[in-house]
Amino acid sequence: MLDKILIANRGEIALRILRACKELGIKTVAVHSKVDADLMHVRLADESVCIGPNPSTDSYLNIPAIISAMEVTDAVAVHPGYGFLAENADFAERVERSGFVFVGPTPDSIRLMGDKVSAIAAMKEAGVPTVPGSDGPLGDDSEQILQIARNIGYPVIIKAASGGGGRGMRVVHAEGNLLGGVAITRAEAGAAFGDETVYLEKFLENPRHVEVQILADGKGNAIHLGARDCSLQRRHQKVLEEAPAPHIPDNISTEVFAACVKACCDMKYRGAGTFEFLYEDGGFYFIEMNTRIQVEHPVTEMITGVDIVKEQLLVAGGEPLSFKQEDVIFRGHAFECRINAENARTFLPSPGLVTAFHAPGGNGVRVDSHLYSGYRVPPYYDSLIGKVITYGKDREAALARMRNALDELIIEGIDTNIDLHRDLVTDGEFKRGGVNIHYLEKKLGL
Repeated sequence: MLDKILIANRGEIALRILRACKELGIKTVAVHSKVDADLMHVRLADESVCIGPNPSTDSYLNIPAIISAMEVTDAVAVHPGYGFLAENADFAERVERSGFVFVGPTPDSIRLMGDKVSAIAAMKEAGVPTVPGSDGPLGDDSEQILQIARNIGYPVIIKAASGGGGRGMRVVHAEGNLLGGVAITRAEAGAAFGDETVYLEKFLENPRHVEVQILADGKGNAIHLGARDCSLQRRHQKVLEEAPAPHIPDNISTEVFAACVKACCDMKYRGAGTFEFLYEDGGFYFIEMNTRIQVEHPVTEMITGVDIVKEQLLVAGGEPLSFKQEDVIFRGHAFECRINAENARTFLPSPGLVTAFHAPGGNGVRVDSHLYSGYRVPPYYDSLIGKVITYGKDREAALARMRNALDELIIEGIDTNIDLHRDLVTDGEFKRGGVNIHYLEKKLGL
């Protein structure tokens, strides 16, 4: 068992990690920027260290400062949460070379999955279904690029191999725009990610975004925790998620679950991970793997009873998985609404003082948030300020509880997107289940 862990993150996920550590009897170190000294997890941690000024580049992305904080506090491990350094293979490598434990996959696994081209190749090898594409990075031969696109069939999407978060992608509907699009995407990828490598894939026009949660112990053992639907998105950013993914035949999902587990066993994956797919017309198509805890992990925890963060910590400490696949029992349905400090209509960020905060309650309601009355939301970081999660015996019951929870939720002093969520959970198409990834943007007129 790891006896002291440094939490290299902030906000709701840092508090989530701290709670799991306390349940396991693990001491905690909270690192923070100057403006984050009053975060809830900083107040609750056994120790805290200020690692730099407010900009994330000088604090939460400052690798030497984080490792130094581990050294001075005698922490033995670091949990990166999500975002910031969570999928930075160089950070994981620096941590391990410094004699500490990285709560997550090995640097090699992070690198393999962080490069979309190598990730797709690995998935094909393991039998995970993938989107028809260029089967590798595009070269400089213009005619070859054109021929690859003809073989795939238009529309196609150009993707940066090192991209993520909706960046580094461009859809091309006609051959005349392809070569120019490749050149622009390469330039943008080089500027944003330091890597100009791009590849081509078939662009699916009306897919759903469905992902598979896995856990593995690095010893060749892996299990899946079912699928989530994350199709309600705005500009490739998820807004509302649910588990299990509705209206997917069991025989189709079972095959994909088995392939994901096999892939993790083959590469001796360690920790939590998520295989992200596009799902259209009964077909799953792998797009990427996230080698970290996901924002939406609570919906999976609600329907399985598995504490994913605890399992991350136990596996990082050298323990095997605490259960087998047959021990995982799926019950009921769960939703998660991401609550952001932003205007519900313009989506402009809304930092400022929270003058009142009241969390909803009742049976089947969970709130993951670092908010409290008197907390000031800073302007320097992501706008996510909390997550409302509801569980019910079926989808209709879980959705009814979400409607009630959103009506009870009070956040005053700043703008939030609560009204958007209230609209979504009463939307007729969403209530029926299975909307595609374009539905929300069309609904919003974007």
